[in-house]
Amino acid sequence: MNQAARKVRPRFVVHRSPVHGRGLFANNTIVAGEFVCEYKGTRISWKDVLDKLPNDRSQPGHTFFFDVEEGIVIDGSKGGNGARWLNHACSPNCEAELSNNRIFIYALREISPGEELTLDYALVVDGRHSRKIREEFRCLCSLPECRGTMLEKRKKGARARAAARLKQL
Repeated sequence: MNQAARKVRPRFVVHRSPVHGRGLFANNTIVAGEFVCEYKGTRISWKDVLDKLPNDRSQPGHTFFFDVEEGIVIDGSKGGNGARWLNHACSPNCEAELSNNRIFIYALREISPGEELTLDYALVVDGRHSRKIREEFRCLCSLPECRGTMLEKRKKGARARAAARLKQL
């Protein structure tokens, strides 16, 4: 092996995360706007996803699903890559972009070597974000900006606007 080949380091590594389970960590500096990786895996239907979810939701384990189009999900646990270990953070350093039914991860800001790569999962659930639902999707990022949940941010005043519309009817 020549000397140049020995100096090449992978762009990121997977190891234990202080946020949750395993995480994806930068091995080199990543600049803002830089392409980080593609989220890869097997494409399955939402029906198959629902069949795979654990029955006991108090013991959720890991899921590696990424919604890409109406009714289709990428399952990173089958044929996936290191991107499946991207953990959630309320103030993430990466974002996911959907293009041609593929998910590409880009840096939102400069990321230092050793820093964990994160996304805002912005999970969507139907209905009210009750205390039970928020706890089920509790965030573990511990950032000062933590909103306490991996659920999508609710629009400010959405409840008040809905109540106002009901009064008008």
